[in-house]
Amino acid sequence: MQDFREESMDLEMWKENQGNHSGEAAGALPRAPAGSYQGIALLSGGLDSSLAVKMMIDQGISVTAVHFTSPFCNCTSKNAGCKNQAVKVAHEFGVVIRVIHKGMDYMRIVQNPPHGHGRGMNPCIDCRIYMLKRVKEMMAGSGAFFVITGEVLGQRPMSQHRAAIRKIEKESGLEGLILRPLSAQHFPPTIPEREGIVDREKLLGFSGRSRKPQIGLAEKLGVKDYPCPAGGCLLTDSVIAARLRDLFAHVPDYDLADLHLLKMGRHFRLNPGLKIILGRNKLENDQIQALARPGSVIFQPFDFRGPTCLASGNLDAQTEEMIGELIARYCQDEKTRYEVKKQIPEKGESLILVNKKFSKEAGDRLQISG
Repeated sequence: MQDFREESMDLEMWKENQGNHSGEAAGALPRAPAGSYQGIALLSGGLDSSLAVKMMIDQGISVTAVHFTSPFCNCTSKNAGCKNQAVKVAHEFGVVIRVIHKGMDYMRIVQNPPHGHGRGMNPCIDCRIYMLKRVKEMMAGSGAFFVITGEVLGQRPMSQHRAAIRKIEKESGLEGLILRPLSAQHFPPTIPEREGIVDREKLLGFSGRSRKPQIGLAEKLGVKDYPCPAGGCLLTDSVIAARLRDLFAHVPDYDLADLHLLKMGRHFRLNPGLKIILGRNKLENDQIQALARPGSVIFQPFDFRGPTCLASGNLDAQTEEMIGELIARYCQDEKTRYEVKKQIPEKGESLILVNKKFSKEAGDRLQISG
């Protein structure tokens, strides 16, 4: 078994390091009550991280939770997404939670991750390093001693094998300070274990991809309502990955609105300078129209039922006709002529007439679908 304790600090070194901070660091977390030790937990709102937090609370650790959000979370329930689920779990456990939005600095990592992508555009190793570095910054001056995660050895193929875990610990600067309660028995004791702050005998040795042990533990600990036990990241989805690659290739000044648009509608690249998105239902039609920005053009059915289209790029008569035929392609009406309304925000409207639907074969060649 590899020893993760090289280059790590002991408890006294950590206390001395904390004393060097004269004030609260930017984004610092609340201090733990006097006489207790504080751990910062990465809380996704899923089953594993919830169990890890509950296990530490049961050992008397003062836990503060941190939840990271991004436009690519796929962990949703009927009423809420990951953020609301994480906040709900924190409330049920009686712990403070801070929600952090991964911004454009994170997207630059997604675009060009030092450790590469997984099967899609998921930079799992660099994502973990990013989050842990952010947490380390919050630890300074807060009194927090170590980090708690719900990681399980061997559960995720890219970021939870031994070599990746060691690399993540080292590059985040948190060697010996990341405690994984569900899988701790597979690793050398961390500093909080060696110092007796956490009872190692009460930590577990889960490994692999089966969730049966976690589900059994949840029942034992009274942890209920976990809508996303396996978590989810849209960056692993082949369609989202293809759309994201297209965005990186053609829109160097993309922003968060562009990222949110990746999750809705059907996307087509008509030529290097023109992309369109067609809604698949009324909700998406409304969302697409709401996200239109100056310079974009909206196309909508005028005398038939069909999708709204958002066009971004250079239009001409030929591409406008293609757009009209694509809108007709996804309508439910059979007509000899289709009237499509072209709307330029704050500039006016006009009508385009098309006489046929775009062929399925031609549409499939233009669709950005992975």
